[in-house]
Amino acid sequence: MENVLVLGAGMVSKPLVRYLLEKAGFSVTVASRTLSKAERLINGHPNGEAHTLDVHDDSSLEDFVKKSDLVVSLLPYMYHVKVAELCIKHGKHLVTTSYVSRNMRELDKKAKDANVLLLNECGLDPGIDHMSAMRVIHDVESKGGKIVSFKSTTGALPSFEANNNPFGYKFSWSPRGVLLASRNSAKWLEQGMEIDVPGEKLFETYYLQDVEDVGTFENYPNRNSVPYKDIYGLKDAETVYRGTFRITGWCETIRN
Repeated sequence: MENVLVLGAGMVSKPLVRYLLEKAGFSVTVASRTLSKAERLINGHPNGEAHTLDVHDDSSLEDFVKKSDLVVSLLPYMYHVKVAELCIKHGKHLVTTSYVSRNMRELDKKAKDANVLLLNECGLDPGIDHMSAMRVIHDVESKGGKIVSFKSTTGALPSFEANNNPFGYKFSWSPRGVLLASRNSAKWLEQGMEIDVPGEKLFETYYLQDVEDVGTFENYPNRNSVPYKDIYGLKDAETVYRGTFRITGWCETIRN
């Protein structure tokens, strides 16, 4: 039975671990700074193990990687490259949900030479949004269409009846990560012009968008959309925008 090493026992880890154990039938090792969190995820399953790991302990981290068949790093993004280097060294494939960083991209040749897959951006955003975007793009192109404007917006939203806190948001991933993301600058293409918004102005740069049969939401720009013109093959697009949905009031709350 193949063993999947899951690094980190935060909010994103639980559904993955349950799926791997109950649906996919893998052996799963969860390694976390806090043993009790890892144990809760394994929940006594016979094919699961929970362990303590200090990610700064290079020797211990390397031992876990060596014993695995596949590594899923759900640690904070700044540790992914360290894990990736160990995966390349020991011939283990790696999956993360984080954006491809510059340092991760620099490992591309080493990974290819070692026949190791470093598969990043496998979450909702980034991840599922890429797949839904390409499905639409390929559908348009297969019918002979031309895309001159591309706008994609993603948001993890609580149902209206469950919207019962001042944020208008339910944390499904690291609360610290959510708040750090609120400091990102943004850039996109609008009718051929690059629009650049500094992080401190991000939540002044939103608009209200009606979603049919659902409601009205705030839409604000999500990081740097400009590279996606090439990544998605949108050679004719003059507008390329990736945004984030939030329930109305979010931008004002975060800004203040």
